[in-house]
Amino acid sequence: MLASGCEQVRRACVRVFRLFDEKITLMIVPHEKGRVFTIQTNIFAMLMGFIIFAGITCSFIYFNKRTAGSSLEISRLRAENKETLASLDELRDENNNLLQTAKRFQSSLSQSLSLLGINQSGTVQKGTGGNGDLSSLFDSNDITSGSLRETSDVRQLTAYLESAVQPVEQIGRMLETQGTLFTDIPNIWPIKNGIGHISMGFGQNIHPITQQWYIHKGIDFSTWRSGDPVIATANGQVMTVGFSKDFGNYIIIKHKHGIYTRYAHLATTRVHKGDSVTQRQIIGTIGSTGVSTGPHLHYEVHIGSDVVDPAKYINIK
Repeated sequence: MLASGCEQVRRACVRVFRLFDEKITLMIVPHEKGRVFTIQTNIFAMLMGFIIFAGITCSFIYFNKRTAGSSLEISRLRAENKETLASLDELRDENNNLLQTAKRFQSSLSQSLSLLGINQSGTVQKGTGGNGDLSSLFDSNDITSGSLRETSDVRQLTAYLESAVQPVEQIGRMLETQGTLFTDIPNIWPIKNGIGHISMGFGQNIHPITQQWYIHKGIDFSTWRSGDPVIATANGQVMTVGFSKDFGNYIIIKHKHGIYTRYAHLATTRVHKGDSVTQRQIIGTIGSTGVSTGPHLHYEVHIGSDVVDPAKYINIK
């Protein structure tokens, strides 16, 4: 049976071989009179030629599509390149504006440091190569050229700003110290929200009741009504909350640096002896107690045993 099967396979192969080996004659006859071309071949060669032709045609179509796709990609990349160049030009303009702003900042910072007496030798100059300014930063001819010039400028600007951090922090600490000092010195209007007006100044005045000349040891503030809140003009500690024939209800607050303030003719008081108060804290309300012709606040500032004009300290900020 095995021999019979092999024989069948052999016969099938022979038939296939004979089929592919069958001769075919192709004749090419011109329309005009001329020579007739005759081509003799077999089915196998003709089939292989068709396969090769089909392969060449498919390859041509494939690579043609690839070429068209590549052309589109190149066009897209060119458009993106134009946008990138436009963005780069814009970046260069912004970088130039940044450098000009840095120049102005450097000038202002140097002036501020000089006014505040801060030594710049170990701060700003450290980040600028010891020149104390941005001359090295803006001398871009010595840095680099082309598209890397902006990168180098930005790096040097960053280094300079980092070196400027220390003096700016020193300024901040100084301002913080001064802010604390301002809250410890009576320097604000003693009526909340700054309302009212000065009805009598410090010094020589005519007494409103006796009509005699006398030395007025404070400033009178009036809002033409009672009940407006009176505030502490600086941080301190309440030393006295009392009543007298002349001042009526009054409060004395002790501040730092040997300074005292008195608030008199109050309608009400809202603090007690020994209380710690902060600047702008409400301590009472305007009234007309004691020797008074109408609602007002009598405000005094004492430094040690001396009475001084409160106007010299109001709004000194």
